[in-house]
Amino acid sequence: MVIAIVVTNDMNKLREIGVKDSKELSPESRSRLFIILKSILNYIDYEIIEPVIIDRYVNMNALNILEVEVTIKLINKALSNIQVHTIYIDSPDPKPERFRDMIMERVGGNVNVIAMNKADKLIPVVSAASIVAKVVRDSIIERLHREFGDFGSGYPSDPRTIAFLKRWIEKHGDLPPIVRRSWSTAKKMLSNHLDKYL
Repeated sequence: MVIAIVVTNDMNKLREIGVKDSKELSPESRSRLFIILKSILNYIDYEIIEPVIIDRYVNMNALNILEVEVTIKLINKALSNIQVHTIYIDSPDPKPERFRDMIMERVGGNVNVIAMNKADKLIPVVSAASIVAKVVRDSIIERLHREFGDFGSGYPSDPRTIAFLKRWIEKHGDLPPIVRRSWSTAKKMLSNHLDKYL
């Protein structure tokens, strides 16, 4: 998982260059926009969260807490580097005000925090952050392809990802180290494989 933060003082400029939710853009468009964003944004940062960390929080039923902790870390780091008045956050919580309140408790400085569902579709600066996060994720996926072979996108809806997992489990008897063990699809595949030997 990659979480990104960006700062701009010109949201109209982001609209003009075609910034929108990263999921609505092709990989080529994201890469092109990423290059432009690096030259026009006031600040860019991101955090890469490894599968083992995600699993730990999922097993505690606290994935939103992980996102809160990483978001706070990124915000406080940004605030120590640049002046920010308003922070827009794409809330993973269906109650955005609850997510906002958890952020506000631990954010330094005098800033206005606005958390929304689907903010990556609605607020250009959040769309820009989603592009940064996706481009970073794409580059990680490319590196992992070179190391582990073509496993597709890594998303559960991708048949190539599912086929790769099946082959890996058949060959190694376990999940690859790059997979979230808490992912229900992966858990089910591993369980089915192990059941054959019981």
